[in-house]
Amino acid sequence: MIDVAGCLTTAGCRAVAETAAPAAIDATCVRRARSAGAVIVGKTNMHELAFGVTGVNAWSGTPENPLDAVRIPGGSSSGSAVAVATGAADVALGTDTGGSIRIPAACCGTAGLKTSWGRVPLGGVRPLAPSLDTVGPLAMDVAGLVRGMQLIEPHFALPQSEPSAHLRVGRFRPPADPVVDKAIDGALAASGWDVADVGLDGWAEATEAAMVLLVAEAWETNGALAEALPDKIGPDVLARLHAGRDLRPGDRAQARALRSAWRDRLEAVFAKVDLVALPTLAILAPPVADADKLASSRHTLPVNLAGACAVALPVATGTHLPASLQLVGRPGGDAELLAAAAVLDRIGVLWRGSARLPAG
Repeated sequence: MIDVAGCLTTAGCRAVAETAAPAAIDATCVRRARSAGAVIVGKTNMHELAFGVTGVNAWSGTPENPLDAVRIPGGSSSGSAVAVATGAADVALGTDTGGSIRIPAACCGTAGLKTSWGRVPLGGVRPLAPSLDTVGPLAMDVAGLVRGMQLIEPHFALPQSEPSAHLRVGRFRPPADPVVDKAIDGALAASGWDVADVGLDGWAEATEAAMVLLVAEAWETNGALAEALPDKIGPDVLARLHAGRDLRPGDRAQARALRSAWRDRLEAVFAKVDLVALPTLAILAPPVADADKLASSRHTLPVNLAGACAVALPVATGTHLPASLQLVGRPGGDAELLAAAAVLDRIGVLWRGSARLPAG
């Protein structure tokens, strides 16, 4: 999805690849990263057109989940999560329109930051749904996320003072596997923060509104491609594109009105708490055979609808697979969010798995 000079930007899609020419220049975020000293070691695979959450790609291949080869890597930024999980890269970039950084991070046991909408320039990044699209880093730990932000945002820095020991955290409880909830509650209990349950009225409606805007805008950006080369787009992605084409009159306007109300509601919540905590996914990474379960198990879309920032962090479950704690911050609060995440990392709350590449 992200232009690298001299390389093809295929979006993991045969229909795009067959007419793609090498990018003339780097995307803005890549140019900034190079200027800050990054060495680009490769491009990563992904769910086709960034329009799916499983990472399964029948045309260009599905990156193997390094924690368990029978399980999905998550998407759409599947290869980015696998690259950092295996040690192929220290930092990877991905896009997040409805959870596409946080979901593969959750499946592969890495950390991933969904940046506030509009914070990182999208020049040279193939659009999916422009009013929701963001770019952000994935890494094995919070320090890697901070370094990733320093690569793509000049002068990015954490606040000079560490977050208060009495940080107010609202624990939101959408439906989730008890194993996931237990892991998240354990991590939050170890933090010493002031954690209290919080309600988020309108969460389900925000999820639906975000999906309406996502499919509507995805049809605008990819509809011509779908009409010209439908046999060269995967059936799952093509079906989602057609859902955007087939929206009823007024659906999009209603979704926009819900977005405005949802932003106001979240703003009221952030007047009472500093962060909101909830699962990134309601389940652990499922087997490839059950990949479709992931779409209904994500707790990510309302964050995109609000334009807020969120970080996905791996937490131990007592099995070889971690759960993922999602911390959500107010729009523009990316630095403060990562500062809080860094506290959890420093005190040893986060899962430390191993899926590194073999030597040589």
